[in-house]
Amino acid sequence: MAQQLSLLLSLLLVTAICVSAMYPITARFGAVNKLVKSDFEVELPPEFVTYFYNQTLDHFNYKPESYRTFQQRYIMNSAYWGGANSSSPIFVYTGDEASITAVAAFAGFIVELASRFNGLLLYIEHRYYGDSVPFGSKDEAFSNTSTLGYFTSTQALADYAELITNLKKNLSAENCPVIAIGGSYGGMLASWFRLKYPHIVIGALASSAPILYFDDITPGNAYHVIVTKDFRHIRDSWSEIDKVAAEPNGLANLSQIFMTCEPLNSSQELKYYLALCYVVSAQNDNPPAYPVKKVCDAIDGAPEGTDIIGRVAAGLNASVGPPCHFVYDFKPSNRSEWIWQTCTEMVMPIGHGANDTMFQAWPFDLNNHTKPVKIYLVLLQDLIGSQQNLDIKSVLGNFASNIIFSNGLRDPYSAGGVLQDISDSVVAIYTDKGAHCLDLSTPTATDPDWLVSQQEKEVKIIGLWLAEYNARLISKAHGRMG
Repeated sequence: MAQQLSLLLSLLLVTAICVSAMYPITARFGAVNKLVKSDFEVELPPEFVTYFYNQTLDHFNYKPESYRTFQQRYIMNSAYWGGANSSSPIFVYTGDEASITAVAAFAGFIVELASRFNGLLLYIEHRYYGDSVPFGSKDEAFSNTSTLGYFTSTQALADYAELITNLKKNLSAENCPVIAIGGSYGGMLASWFRLKYPHIVIGALASSAPILYFDDITPGNAYHVIVTKDFRHIRDSWSEIDKVAAEPNGLANLSQIFMTCEPLNSSQELKYYLALCYVVSAQNDNPPAYPVKKVCDAIDGAPEGTDIIGRVAAGLNASVGPPCHFVYDFKPSNRSEWIWQTCTEMVMPIGHGANDTMFQAWPFDLNNHTKPVKIYLVLLQDLIGSQQNLDIKSVLGNFASNIIFSNGLRDPYSAGGVLQDISDSVVAIYTDKGAHCLDLSTPTATDPDWLVSQQEKEVKIIGLWLAEYNARLISKAHGRMG
């Protein structure tokens, strides 16, 4: 129990670092439950071997600097691989906004796939994260817009394409099919990878990938509407906190009630921290921890006569735990990888009004949303405007094949996920009880039946993709012989 509380504390603090108080509050993306920072390293078992690839800096231009390279980290596990001659598959995790060692430690389902299909495991770190930083150092890479201009999902996908192609050639594994797998942002990358490079990957599993949360396809308040379904008694607490804060010694009293490590400077600091606690709990409301239940049980179980502020404080202590809470006035950092991405390409118009969720009004405002990047003097309006009207649903319907979109409906980001089959081969698999990226976690003997069923459906579909690929391969070989 203590370990779980400590873990959620780490999760809350890390998420806070990565989300600016200018934004409507959401938990950060990512399959790793946000228990890690982007540069957090995890020690892996010896069968996970780390390598570095001399990666091209710029895949799309022909400027002199485009031909520079950087060291991109990747991890391989060949413990289950049937070898190149058997055309055994390669399962590629499309790295997201975390160190690749943390991803490899979390995403145990991909290991299960490798054991079932005699697959090779390949985890590729996203450029600018972990140890895959161009220009020699993070200080240099984040020094200006010229160096940050290569930090895009498009360049990252091209990285994956080049590395996979080169690796297959070196392993004499040209006939081995590749399947992309990712969660959250990594899931979006996996689905985009299948769309953009169908000659390299035969299919993709995109877990908790909110690819419909762009271009006003999804209502802006949908994320927080789902969070609101999980909690009671919260809506009235915000005004009560403001009321107490306005009293003489009010902030000191709130600091005492909520056991903050440092004195509060404003009620907004506390409200932001509480909101972050609620969204993180909702987004990661997976077994066995079920953090939402812990919060709600504490709120509902407070002694009779406890006022709303006391109940909310009890809920906070249950989710994060004593001895004290590190409540800060969170400021955006010009060294945050994820802030750069969410202010350039990954701009999701998430916001909410005064009465449509349990939160105080926080409408989406593009100008406020992009303030952190204005540190770099980037003209984002032009960038964002150029990416309007992409109608991803039509793209999926007209051009996509062999993509699984998996979701848990307790995940607030599922509001922006694909929840209906697009075609016979672009399918949606979801559970009512799961939350963010649960199906990518390591299977255990205590997994609920609904999770086991979801993963078995995914295994069956992936097996069909591989069978179809191998049938085509055999047919092609017979054609050459004939």
